Amino acid sequence: MIPRTLLVLACLMANIPTQSSYSSKAPEYDLIIVNGTVIDGSGNPPFSADVGIRSDRIAKIGSLKGATALHKLDARGQVVAPGFIDMLGQSEQFVLIDPRAMSKVMMGVTTEITGEGESIAPLNDRILKEQEDFNRRFNLKVDWRTLAEYFNRLEKQGAGVNLGTFVGATQVREYVIGYDDRPPTTAELEQMRKLVADAMKDGALGVSTSLQYVPARFARTDEIVELAKVARQYGGIYITHQRSEANAIDDSMKEVFEIARRANIPAEIWHFKTAYKKNWGRMPEMLRRIAAARRQGLKITADVYPYVAGSTSLSACLPPWALEGGTDAMIARLKNPTTRERLKKEISTDAKDWENIYLGSSGPSGILIGAVVNRDLETWQGKRLSEIAAAQNKDALDALFDFIIADHGQTGAIFFMMNEDDMKAALKSPFVSICTDSGARATDGPLAGSKSHPRGWGTYPRILGRYVRDEHLMPLELAIHKMTGLPASNVGLKERGLIRTGYFADLTIFNPKTVIDRATFEQPNQYPVGINYVIVNGQIEVDNGQRTPVLAGRVLRGPGYIGRR
Repeated sequence: MIPRTLLVLACLMANIPTQSSYSSKAPEYDLIIVNGTVIDGSGNPPFSADVGIRSDRIAKIGSLKGATALHKLDARGQVVAPGFIDMLGQSEQFVLIDPRAMSKVMMGVTTEITGEGESIAPLNDRILKEQEDFNRRFNLKVDWRTLAEYFNRLEKQGAGVNLGTFVGATQVREYVIGYDDRPPTTAELEQMRKLVADAMKDGALGVSTSLQYVPARFARTDEIVELAKVARQYGGIYITHQRSEANAIDDSMKEVFEIARRANIPAEIWHFKTAYKKNWGRMPEMLRRIAAARRQGLKITADVYPYVAGSTSLSACLPPWALEGGTDAMIARLKNPTTRERLKKEISTDAKDWENIYLGSSGPSGILIGAVVNRDLETWQGKRLSEIAAAQNKDALDALFDFIIADHGQTGAIFFMMNEDDMKAALKSPFVSICTDSGARATDGPLAGSKSHPRGWGTYPRILGRYVRDEHLMPLELAIHKMTGLPASNVGLKERGLIRTGYFADLTIFNPKTVIDRATFEQPNQYPVGINYVIVNGQIEVDNGQRTPVLAGRVLRGPGYIGRR
């Protein structure tokens, strides 16, 4: 529990008046929200009610006329919702660099789930070598090796959002095998199983994969099933960036269902999509397949972000063999003229055995440079690869290869490869929740120099404003459910995601008439409007649209957690 003195201090820091000095009787509540329209996250219709908060919990929902509080917040004309839950937040490193989690908190996110294949732990020297460019750029001291040690670091430092993570199957493969294309030996698989078990006991929510990428795609289905079985033993779920979101999506979906069935585990598909033009229009079919699997007893869910472009490493344009062995091996191949010619031929040819995201984005005009690590390349952020090639008077693929070399494989890029109608079909599906697939950034501070996908700045206001209010794609209460109660249920978060008496007081208060995103692909670093108050564990982090100094986020540990070891 949070001492009341700390809550008073938080109010003072945010320039919020208190009542404690005017009465000899202690107030009944620390905060009362009055006159708001409550949408409780369950999918049920809105209702009028006051909400009373005591310490970090919701103490009462109903009429609180005459009740006393340290602070009263008038939410007239606004919606009082549970804090939004980002089903794939990618902020595990960013919150150590800038703990405010600005771009997330300012759009109403109070909880992030992360750990996409390559999770924050476990770590060894081999993995740290691959990360050294990023860590050096942001002066990030890595003083943890296990998930428990990372959580301890995060708790000491503080963060603006609650954070829970999966342990990555890719991470444990890199830890044990490295970056080679081969199956594990019996002894190696047992070591991988133990690493997953240790992470689950440290508080991981389950095990994750990112099977489109190297070295994740080197894992066979049997290997993943074995790791998923371990996660299931500790009450976790399986969550995946599936092996194909495009040309091989049929087989990829079958694999998701097979893993869920063989491991007897719930499964979630991260950032669900049917990518590349030749697959546009297939989303309704994929949704029907999930619905059929659910009727057969499998617990399959998914999440989506409301944009027609994805984002990943620029090096994802290369075929898997070019990435084998790690970054240095990849760079060496790109510098070899003979290998370059082979790469040009393969990248220019449509394929089913790997995700050719270059062709799938219609070539260089569909690829936009996002964040770089090499500061000398920052002027190219926000530019299309076609613009860079023209400015450098190069063939587009040569420009691609040279950029990857110059940034040592660290470039984040945006790929325009989806269809709006497919995205909308997924967005309104009853078993699909919401994610950003983007780390928290800010317009100031150490993370301000780079650009990213606008989804990291505007996902939730974009849904509430554009798709709910303006286009009437779904009722407001269903949209809120997809942002709160549904993801909390899918990932197993306890006492979060709903406005219920006794639940943690994570709340987002917004104006349904004005809420909207402002971030664009060319100028993403812009906060939304209409998100007026954000409360994390009972403390106000956004007050009348302005960020306070409060860092009230907490570590969220999974069901296998057994305490400090």
